Amino acid sequence: MTTLTSARQFFREAPWQQWTAQLLAIMGIEVRKNFLTRRSIWIYLVALGPLVLIGGHDFLDTRWDAEQMRRDTEILAGIFQLYYLRLGMFFGCMGLFTWLFRGEVVEKSLHYYFLAPVRRELLVLAKFLAGTVSATIIFGVAVFLSFVLLYLPYGESGRAFVFSGPGLGHLAAYLGVTGLACLGYGAIFIAFSLVIRNPIIPGAFVLLWETFHPVFPSLLQKLSVMFYLKQLCPVAIAPEGMMALFTVVAAPVSAWIAVPGLILLSAAIMVFACTRIRHTEINYLAD
Repeated sequence: MTTLTSARQFFREAPWQQWTAQLLAIMGIEVRKNFLTRRSIWIYLVALGPLVLIGGHDFLDTRWDAEQMRRDTEILAGIFQLYYLRLGMFFGCMGLFTWLFRGEVVEKSLHYYFLAPVRRELLVLAKFLAGTVSATIIFGVAVFLSFVLLYLPYGESGRAFVFSGPGLGHLAAYLGVTGLACLGYGAIFIAFSLVIRNPIIPGAFVLLWETFHPVFPSLLQKLSVMFYLKQLCPVAIAPEGMMALFTVVAAPVSAWIAVPGLILLSAAIMVFACTRIRHTEINYLAD
C-alpha cells in the first residue's frame, strides 16, 4: 500500500511539462544530427539500393499483365522481408542507434548532456525516439518509392490494384511494419550501445538469432523481433531449402497480439537501457 501511495504521489508531483519540453528539445537536436551528418549517407544508400533493381526490372521487362503483377507482388514481398527486414533495416538501425551514445563518446561530447539538468532516463528515451523517427522516415520513404516504382509501369491496371484492390492495404502494412522494425531493432541496439563498446559481435549474434529463429522452439521464437514482424506482412513467404526442413511452425498470432507483443518487448529492453544509463560513467580515455 505504501508503494502504491508513493507511486501516485510521484505521478501527481512529477514535472511533466518540463520533461516534455526537454524531451522534444533533445529529439529535435538528435533528428537533425541523424539526417544531416555524413555518417547517414551509407544508410540512405542501403535504404534506396532496391530502387536500382526495381528500376532495371521496369526497364527490361516488357510484360505487364495480371500474371506478371502477381509475380511482382511476390517479388516486392521478398525484397521487403528478405532484404529490408533482415538486412537493410537491421544494419541501418545498428549503425544509427549504436552511434547515438557511442558517437557522443567518440566525439567527447556526452558529458554536456550529463551536466545538463536532464534526467538520464529522459535522455535515453529522447535519443531512442529520435532514432526511431529518423530510421522510420528513411526506410519508410524507400519502401514507398519501391512500391510506387514497381506498380507504376502497369498503368491503369496498376492503379486499379492499388486504389480498388488490396494495394493500399499492402502499402499500409509495409509502412507499419517498417516503423515497428525500427522500433524493435532500435531498442536492441541502443541498449547494446550502453553495455558494450563494440557492437559488432553482439550484432552478429542478433542477426543470427533473427535469421534462424524459425528453427527454435515456439516459446523462444517469441523473443525475436522478426517473429512479430512477419505476422504483419501482407504477403507471406514460405521457407525454402534447409530452412523449410528444420522450421518449427509456431502458432500464428493476430495483429492485435503481434503489435502489442513487439511494443512490450521493446519497452522491456528500454527499461533495461534506462536502468543501465543511471550507472554509466564517462571515460573518454578508454575509447
